[in-house]
Amino acid sequence: MNKVRIGIIGVGYLGTQHARILSYLEEAELKAVADIDFQKALQIGNRHGVRYFQNYEEMIDDIDAAVVATDTSAHFSVSMNLLKQGKHVLVEKPITASVEQGEQLVEIAAKNNLIFQVGHLERFNPAVEAVENMISEPKFIEVQRLGSFSARSLDIDVVLDLMIHDLDIILALIKDDVVAIKSSGIHVVSEKTDIANARLEFKSGCVATLTASRVHQGKVRKLRIFEPTSYYSIDYIDQEVKIFPLDGRQTDIKTLKIQKEEPLKKELKNFLDCIETGKNTKVSGAEGLRALRLAYSVIREAET
Repeated sequence: MNKVRIGIIGVGYLGTQHARILSYLEEAELKAVADIDFQKALQIGNRHGVRYFQNYEEMIDDIDAAVVATDTSAHFSVSMNLLKQGKHVLVEKPITASVEQGEQLVEIAAKNNLIFQVGHLERFNPAVEAVENMISEPKFIEVQRLGSFSARSLDIDVVLDLMIHDLDIILALIKDDVVAIKSSGIHVVSEKTDIANARLEFKSGCVATLTASRVHQGKVRKLRIFEPTSYYSIDYIDQEVKIFPLDGRQTDIKTLKIQKEEPLKKELKNFLDCIETGKNTKVSGAEGLRALRLAYSVIREAET
């Protein structure tokens, strides 16, 4: 397998984590990093012994693929430029700032036969992967994604920042159409919505409730899925899955054995494998666009 020459555009918190992992993956050759804050680019470039730039276009001739970890507002322009120049792209979530922009990226990637994926990290969480093929008749889903305040991602509201992870996971697990949405949101410490709640009704009758907050004390990442005879409790942070019987017999509670791994590493290895095989296998641009459409439906309902 030839190593994929890869660059990272945007080396804030997430871009720095991408650089850390790509610097040691055997399938990749980290060639360069770029950031509009030149000091950040210099620091991360020197840390990993690679070239660093303020203008990402200076690295394009030396790479086969790129990770786009800029602010959301730049996802479209940077990704479009890369795709037009024949580069495979992994863009952080949300795919773009608007649905129309996402549609254009998906179209150009398909036209140029390129791998285009979106960084919905939780899809690679071993706890989520453990239940993917176990869910058969979901009736009710409950999600909590709560975190403390951070200055990162304040260019988008909490639905696009946090809740979109779980919207993506629910769409992947349920594989059904959403027919009704009720949602609300409030501002607390920023000009954007910081706490949001949504209730989704699916064509099958399944109902999902989601709560997302970026002003919570501590960190909570939990998903519960209820089926007729049991329910699944998934803890994203601990990468733990418990299955509870609904007949009340506590002795039948099961804890799945899960091999814990870093989701970001799995995501990047998947991206590199897809480049090698030429096939998009997980969290394609189309899937990222689907999650974005649903996220904006939640936002619009909250506004009305």
